[in-house]
Amino acid sequence: MPQTPPEHSAASTSLMPPVGGAGQGGATYGGQTPPPPPPPGAPAAGSGGFSQPTTYAKGQPTPARGTRTSGNTPPGGTPVPGAARRPAPAAPAAAAGVGLGRTRKARLRVTKVDPWSVMKVSFLLSLAVGIIIIVAAAVLWMTLDSLGVFDSLTKTLKDVTGSDSAGGLNLMDYVGFGQVMTFTSLIAVVDVVLLTALSTLSAFIYNAAAGFTGGVELTLAEED
Repeated sequence: MPQTPPEHSAASTSLMPPVGGAGQGGATYGGQTPPPPPPPGAPAAGSGGFSQPTTYAKGQPTPARGTRTSGNTPPGGTPVPGAARRPAPAAPAAAAGVGLGRTRKARLRVTKVDPWSVMKVSFLLSLAVGIIIIVAAAVLWMTLDSLGVFDSLTKTLKDVTGSDSAGGLNLMDYVGFGQVMTFTSLIAVVDVVLLTALSTLSAFIYNAAAGFTGGVELTLAEED
């Protein structure tokens, strides 16, 4: 009769490695130790290193755009453990010195004018105008005299108004250099007095009108 082969026990023929009991630390499976669980709040595997979004509770104010937060806790928000700090936006071009050539404008209002300062300025200006008038009259008289205009007019008037007993009208008795300069100087003095008085009076009138209307508004511009 054929003999039956001997049977081996299950303990000696099992190929499965021993498995540690439940609740025992350092248990192995197939000779390898499983990786420890990630800490709470850590980014999930495969997230690519991106930071977690900042969360805010309902009703909490959010910071302005570009505000840098300290650490991982935004102002007024809920701290996110393990989240990376969000970088601040780049500075504008104007802060870096690129935006040059800007113009700042200011609107001002002239509410009062000092009459004393107006009188001094108007006196000096009117005095300059008077001197210009005197010099211009002298230059004009000498130019006409050098061209022979006065001699021609005097001869014509003598021929028209003259007679055998009288020599006729002499124009140079009325438009001589001395007479012209005296008359021009008198006009210049009157000009200085009138312009100074009228300018000072205008300052008082302006101050009275500015009390009702607020004065003249000016816009001043300044380039950076």
